[in-house]
Amino acid sequence: MIPELRIEDYNYPLPDERIAKYPLPERDSSKLLYYNKDGSVTEHIFRDLPSLLPPRSLMVFNDTKVVPARLHFRRPTGARIEIFCLEPVIPVEYNLAFAATSSCSWKCVIGNAKRWKDDILLLDNPAEDPAVARMGLTARLRGRQGETGTVEFAWTDGAPFSQVLERCGTIPIPPYLGRASEQIDAERYQTLYARIRGSVAAPTAGLHFTESVLEALSARGIDRETVCLHVGAGTFLPVKTSQVADHPMHREPFVVSRGLLARLRDRSIPVTAVGTTSVRTLESLYYAGVSCLETGAPADVEQWAPYQREYTASLEESLDALIGYLDREGLDALSLGTRIIIVPGFRFRIVDRLVTNFHQPESTLILLVSAFVGGDWRRIYDFALANGFRFLSYGDSSLLERR
Repeated sequence: MIPELRIEDYNYPLPDERIAKYPLPERDSSKLLYYNKDGSVTEHIFRDLPSLLPPRSLMVFNDTKVVPARLHFRRPTGARIEIFCLEPVIPVEYNLAFAATSSCSWKCVIGNAKRWKDDILLLDNPAEDPAVARMGLTARLRGRQGETGTVEFAWTDGAPFSQVLERCGTIPIPPYLGRASEQIDAERYQTLYARIRGSVAAPTAGLHFTESVLEALSARGIDRETVCLHVGAGTFLPVKTSQVADHPMHREPFVVSRGLLARLRDRSIPVTAVGTTSVRTLESLYYAGVSCLETGAPADVEQWAPYQREYTASLEESLDALIGYLDREGLDALSLGTRIIIVPGFRFRIVDRLVTNFHQPESTLILLVSAFVGGDWRRIYDFALANGFRFLSYGDSSLLERR
């Protein structure tokens, strides 16, 4: 049964001055709140994280990479139009869209959309960069629904679209920072281990990790694995409906290796997820495996699938089904999509600990945190507010143990 939850019950006062507008000079010098499953809350520094984790455990990171997906164009009349690329449409696969050398189409959020009719937009190049000018990037609207639409991009110099974005786009920092992207964001709104481009928002829990922290994890016998979930613009959106059941989750693609699926079968190894995107990926695997058991092939995980029926398959049976499917198909990794929403009442099957930042009021991420700590989220946030913690993407971090 879909839980009946009111989003107003997940609100809290967040003064603007508590939102971190810029990152700290050192990634691992941020504060770290530690919530123990016995209910105690203590304050640390992020570089203390390895000492708070059990040795010989497993930590899972999301190695997606943020792309400079915000582009600025102008109409022949001079009106400026901002285009924020969300996901590829033609071709639909990220790697093929980034490799395109003359044109591709993307689903986009369009700023100032009402002023864009059928004309072709020219890239706004205020610095008159000759390298940007040579690309000849243009945009044509191929369909619109509200503030989103399908935009066809075309360019003339033969560069792959990934290079076009790197040259012409800017990093899409969250709107709640209340400022334009700056040079510092190109480096700091990206995790140290980012590898596979495709996200329009950073998995911000990973922004605190440094090489020295990663080395300390290894020294403690903590193994590291990665998943890849490309973070969509929905991560910026608060829940706008009074009932959480009416809030739609957008599909996000993810990839998990066969090797990680095999490791997750051993429940004697504690699992720490870095970020809510890693949690959503890992916890989606059980439901993908159930669909594989029942139909012979895994399917995308729908938003309310965990709550709409009873599941009797064990985690091991579910993961074995996925592994068997990959073996039959000769694949090394599982590629699917998820719309899963994790709210109070969710049964966690894989993740034991979570590293995460402090999230917006009335957001799906607060719902996930509440589900993880058995509803005790407000005491955690009260402690953070009372003890000078910084909030949101560039803010401080927490280590939460599941209750």
